[in-house]
Amino acid sequence: QVQLVESGGGWVQAGDSRGLSCAASGRTFTSHSVGWFRQSPGTEREFVAGMRWSSNATYSSDSVKGRFTVSRDNAKSMVYLQMNSLKPEDTAVYYCGATLDNLRLSMSRTYNYWGQGTQVTVSS
Repeated sequence: QVQLVESGGGWVQAGDSRGLSCAASGRTFTSHSVGWFRQSPGTEREFVAGMRWSSNATYSSDSVKGRFTVSRDNAKSMVYLQMNSLKPEDTAVYYCGATLDNLRLSMSRTYNYWGQGTQVTVSS
């Protein structure tokens, strides 16, 4: 079992930066790949960024490439999402997820565990 708890959401202005954190617990966490997703009302959960556990290779969606960075600290059981140059269209609930599927990081249905989400609102 892996438990995930996100924090760091809030209200920001366009162009600002914000960091999200995801605290993980569970002794198998280090063998899971991790991902950040977001969801706005009436839309499906969208992949934002992810990191493979085996290589620490990172991937991000085209909509956030160059602005968002995912990282993890296994010693602290933490996953981070640094968001720069935020835009109003980045407004969403952001979720941290963990998966044993090391290949399909962008597919939400492969994730075994999710946090409760944290709201990020970007004002223009």
